Amino acid sequence: MSPWFVIISGPNIRIGHSFTAIGEMHHPVQIGVWGRGFGEGRVELGDACLMSPGARISASDEVVLGNGCMMAHGSYITDSDWHGIYDRVNRDSTVKPVRLGDNVWLGDRATVLKGVTIGDNSIVAASSVVTKDVPANVIVAGNPAIVVRELDPSESRYTRDDMFRNPAETQAYFHALDKALLGDNSFWRWCVTTLYPRSRRKQ
Repeated sequence: MSPWFVIISGPNIRIGHSFTAIGEMHHPVQIGVWGRGFGEGRVELGDACLMSPGARISASDEVVLGNGCMMAHGSYITDSDWHGIYDRVNRDSTVKPVRLGDNVWLGDRATVLKGVTIGDNSIVAASSVVTKDVPANVIVAGNPAIVVRELDPSESRYTRDDMFRNPAETQAYFHALDKALLGDNSFWRWCVTTLYPRSRRKQ
């Protein structure tokens, strides 16, 4: 949605089917790879992932998201500090990839830092900062984030991966929806309503 506010830069970026990005003028969605050398570094998003306004992924080496992951407004994932404490020019030589399992949800302004792995179905609460691995099926909160609740792994779930499991079917549904909602739109209708605003139908 609003693709002109979605910024994708760098090499080796793979995005699965049914990706949803919602950009805004002052809060673009950003995915970037700035590898250590030419053609290095990568980002991989699984199927049916969601990035809300202001969500960012910055990869030096490797950031991988599973299927159905959701990044809320202003959330951020990075695998690097981008410079050292004393050396403010060069990156740490140690590679510390970030990996999110399937169906992980990052709340508003949540931050996931270098070297972190988050297990399937886990949730990171709003404004939390994740500095250590998170097991599957938990909710973490705080800075640094800690486990505040365990989720029932046996509870049935309906995920974005479920919703978009059949991309062709989903595309056909949205095409039909657009056709139904925009069926009365035409160039001449636009001309008439522009010249004669009172002719617009009441909503």
